[in-house]
Amino acid sequence: MKSTFTFEEMIDLLRTFTPRNEIILEEVPAPQKLAAYSFAFTADISNGSLGDAEDEVASGRFVILHEPGGQDTWEGDFRCVTFMRADVDSEMQEDPLLPEVGWNWLLDSLNATGASYNAPSGTVTRVSSASFGKLSPRNDESEIEIRASWSPVITSPDDMFAHVQAWCNLITEVAGLPPVPEGVSTIASARRRV
Repeated sequence: MKSTFTFEEMIDLLRTFTPRNEIILEEVPAPQKLAAYSFAFTADISNGSLGDAEDEVASGRFVILHEPGGQDTWEGDFRCVTFMRADVDSEMQEDPLLPEVGWNWLLDSLNATGASYNAPSGTVTRVSSASFGKLSPRNDESEIEIRASWSPVITSPDDMFAHVQAWCNLITEVAGLPPVPEGVSTIASARRRV
Protein backbone atom coordinates (compact mmCIF):
# COMPACT_ATOMS: atom_id res chain seq x y z
CA MET A 1 0.00 0.00 0.00
CA LYS A 2 1.50 3.31 -1.10
CA SER A 3 1.59 6.05 1.55
CA THR A 4 -0.46 9.18 0.93
CA PHE A 5 1.89 11.24 3.08
CA THR A 6 5.61 11.94 3.05
CA PHE A 7 8.14 10.64 5.55
CA GLU A 8 8.93 14.25 6.46
CA GLU A 9 5.27 14.92 7.29
CA MET A 10 5.25 11.94 9.66
CA ILE A 11 8.51 13.05 11.32
CA ASP A 12 7.26 16.64 11.73
CA LEU A 13 4.24 15.23 13.53
CA LEU A 14 6.42 12.94 15.69
CA ARG A 15 8.45 15.92 16.83
CA THR A 16 5.31 17.09 18.67
CA PHE A 17 5.15 13.87 20.75
CA THR A 18 5.38 14.53 24.49
CA PRO A 19 6.33 11.61 26.73
CA ARG A 20 5.91 11.41 30.50
CA ASN A 21 8.13 13.79 32.46
CA GLU A 22 10.81 11.27 33.49
CA ILE A 23 11.74 10.76 29.81
CA ILE A 24 14.12 13.15 28.09
CA LEU A 25 13.98 12.77 24.31
CA GLU A 26 16.73 14.06 22.04
CA GLU A 27 16.78 13.91 18.27
CA VAL A 28 20.06 12.42 17.06
CA PRO A 29 21.59 11.65 13.66
CA ALA A 30 19.98 8.56 12.16
CA PRO A 31 21.83 5.77 10.37
CA GLN A 32 22.04 6.68 6.68
CA LYS A 33 22.72 3.39 4.92
CA LEU A 34 19.92 1.17 6.22
CA ALA A 35 17.08 2.71 4.23
CA ALA A 36 16.25 5.62 1.94
CA TYR A 37 14.80 7.61 4.87
CA SER A 38 15.57 7.46 8.57
CA PHE A 39 14.93 9.34 11.80
CA ALA A 40 16.28 8.68 15.30
CA PHE A 41 16.04 9.90 18.85
CA THR A 42 17.41 8.83 22.20
CA ALA A 43 15.68 8.66 25.53
CA ASP A 44 17.17 9.03 28.98
CA ILE A 45 14.99 8.00 31.89
CA SER A 46 15.50 9.52 35.30
CA ASN A 47 14.23 8.21 38.61
CA GLY A 48 11.87 11.20 38.76
CA SER A 49 13.74 12.90 41.61
CA LEU A 50 15.08 16.43 41.33
CA GLY A 51 18.51 17.94 41.91
CA ASP A 52 21.28 15.76 43.32
CA ALA A 53 18.82 12.91 43.95
CA GLU A 54 18.10 12.56 40.21
CA ASP A 55 19.70 9.53 38.62
CA GLU A 56 19.54 7.94 35.17
CA VAL A 57 17.96 4.50 35.44
CA ALA A 58 17.57 3.64 31.73
CA SER A 59 18.42 4.85 28.26
CA GLY A 60 17.56 3.90 24.74
CA ARG A 61 17.48 4.70 21.06
CA PHE A 62 14.54 4.56 18.65
CA VAL A 63 15.08 4.58 14.87
CA ILE A 64 12.40 4.76 12.20
CA LEU A 65 13.40 3.52 8.77
CA HIS A 66 11.42 3.97 5.57
CA GLU A 67 12.13 2.26 2.29
CA PRO A 68 9.50 2.88 -0.41
CA GLY A 69 8.59 -0.60 -1.62
CA GLY A 70 9.98 -2.11 1.57
CA GLN A 71 12.70 -4.69 2.07
CA ASP A 72 12.20 -8.46 1.88
CA THR A 73 12.49 -9.15 5.61
CA TRP A 74 10.47 -6.13 6.74
CA GLU A 75 6.99 -7.11 5.56
CA GLY A 76 6.28 -3.41 5.05
CA ASP A 77 7.68 -0.02 4.01
CA PHE A 78 8.66 1.04 7.54
CA ARG A 79 10.80 -0.51 10.27
CA CYS A 80 11.22 0.49 13.90
CA VAL A 81 14.61 -0.45 15.36
CA THR A 82 15.22 0.00 19.07
CA PHE A 83 17.77 -0.50 21.76
CA MET A 84 17.34 0.09 25.46
CA ARG A 85 19.21 -0.69 28.62
CA ALA A 86 18.15 -0.39 32.22
CA ASP A 87 19.55 -1.22 35.63
CA VAL A 88 17.94 -4.19 37.34
CA ASP A 89 18.44 -5.62 40.79
CA SER A 90 20.55 -8.76 41.13
CA GLU A 91 17.52 -10.91 41.97
CA MET A 92 15.81 -9.94 38.71
CA GLN A 93 19.04 -10.42 36.76
CA GLU A 94 19.34 -13.99 38.06
CA ASP A 95 15.77 -14.91 37.08
CA PRO A 96 16.04 -17.46 34.25
CA LEU A 97 12.82 -16.10 32.74
CA LEU A 98 14.11 -12.52 32.44
CA PRO A 99 14.72 -12.72 28.66
CA GLU A 100 11.21 -14.06 27.98
CA VAL A 101 9.71 -11.47 30.33
CA GLY A 102 11.66 -8.68 28.57
CA TRP A 103 10.41 -9.81 25.17
CA ASN A 104 6.82 -10.03 26.44
CA TRP A 105 7.13 -6.51 27.86
CA LEU A 106 7.83 -5.31 24.30
CA LEU A 107 4.90 -7.17 22.73
CA ASP A 108 2.54 -6.21 25.56
CA SER A 109 3.54 -2.53 25.21
CA LEU A 110 2.81 -2.57 21.46
CA ASN A 111 -0.50 -4.33 21.95
CA ALA A 112 -1.58 -2.05 24.82
CA THR A 113 -1.29 1.06 22.63
CA GLY A 114 -3.10 -0.58 19.71
CA ALA A 115 0.01 -0.42 17.54
CA SER A 116 -0.33 -2.62 14.43
CA TYR A 117 2.89 -4.35 13.42
CA ASN A 118 4.47 -7.24 11.51
CA ALA A 119 7.68 -9.26 11.73
CA PRO A 120 8.87 -8.53 15.28
CA SER A 121 12.37 -9.74 16.11
CA GLY A 122 14.99 -9.07 18.73
CA THR A 123 17.17 -10.14 21.61
CA VAL A 124 17.05 -9.66 25.36
CA THR A 125 20.40 -9.74 27.14
CA ARG A 126 21.35 -9.85 30.80
CA VAL A 127 24.53 -8.01 31.69
CA SER A 128 26.26 -8.19 35.05
CA SER A 129 29.56 -6.75 36.14
CA ALA A 130 31.70 -7.00 39.25
CA SER A 131 34.32 -4.43 40.22
CA PHE A 132 37.82 -5.24 41.44
CA GLY A 133 40.96 -3.45 42.59
CA LYS A 134 40.52 0.29 42.98
CA LEU A 135 36.97 -0.06 41.64
CA SER A 136 36.00 -2.62 44.30
CA PRO A 137 34.14 -0.04 46.44
CA ARG A 138 31.57 0.10 43.63
CA ASN A 139 28.52 -2.10 43.90
CA ASP A 140 28.14 -4.94 41.43
CA GLU A 141 25.90 -3.86 38.57
CA SER A 142 23.20 -5.68 36.61
CA GLU A 143 21.39 -4.52 33.49
CA ILE A 144 18.90 -5.73 30.95
CA GLU A 145 19.33 -4.82 27.29
CA ILE A 146 16.57 -5.15 24.73
CA ARG A 147 17.31 -4.89 21.02
CA ALA A 148 14.24 -5.20 18.86
CA SER A 149 12.72 -4.31 15.53
CA TRP A 150 9.27 -4.55 14.01
CA SER A 151 7.44 -3.27 10.96
CA PRO A 152 4.75 -0.76 11.96
CA VAL A 153 1.59 -0.79 9.88
CA ILE A 154 1.23 2.88 8.95
CA THR A 155 -1.78 4.21 7.06
CA SER A 156 -1.61 7.79 8.34
CA PRO A 157 1.23 9.83 9.89
CA ASP A 158 -0.24 9.73 13.40
CA ASP A 159 -0.23 5.89 13.43
CA MET A 160 3.43 6.12 14.43
CA PHE A 161 2.44 7.73 17.76
CA ALA A 162 1.21 4.36 19.06
CA HIS A 163 4.62 2.80 18.33
CA VAL A 164 6.59 5.58 20.00
CA GLN A 165 4.22 5.54 22.98
CA ALA A 166 4.61 1.77 23.25
CA TRP A 167 8.39 2.17 23.23
CA CYS A 168 8.23 4.87 25.92
CA ASN A 169 5.95 2.65 28.02
CA LEU A 170 8.37 -0.24 27.58
CA ILE A 171 11.45 1.72 28.59
CA THR A 172 9.76 3.10 31.72
CA GLU A 173 8.53 -0.39 32.65
CA VAL A 174 12.00 -1.86 32.15
CA ALA A 175 13.37 1.01 34.28
CA GLY A 176 10.96 0.04 37.07
CA LEU A 177 8.90 3.25 37.03
CA PRO A 178 5.25 2.82 38.01
CA PRO A 179 2.74 3.18 35.18
CA VAL A 180 0.76 6.40 34.86
CA PRO A 181 -2.94 5.47 35.04
CA GLU A 182 -4.95 6.23 31.92
CA GLY A 183 -6.56 9.65 32.07
CA VAL A 184 -4.00 10.91 34.61
CA SER A 185 -1.25 13.27 33.53
CA THR A 186 1.99 13.94 35.32
CA ILE A 187 2.43 17.34 36.97
CA ALA A 188 5.84 18.31 35.63
CA SER A 189 6.21 18.99 31.93
CA ALA A 190 8.28 16.65 29.78
CA ARG A 191 11.80 17.74 28.97
CA ARG A 192 13.26 17.67 25.50
CA ARG A 193 16.86 18.29 24.61
CA VAL A 194 17.52 20.30 21.51
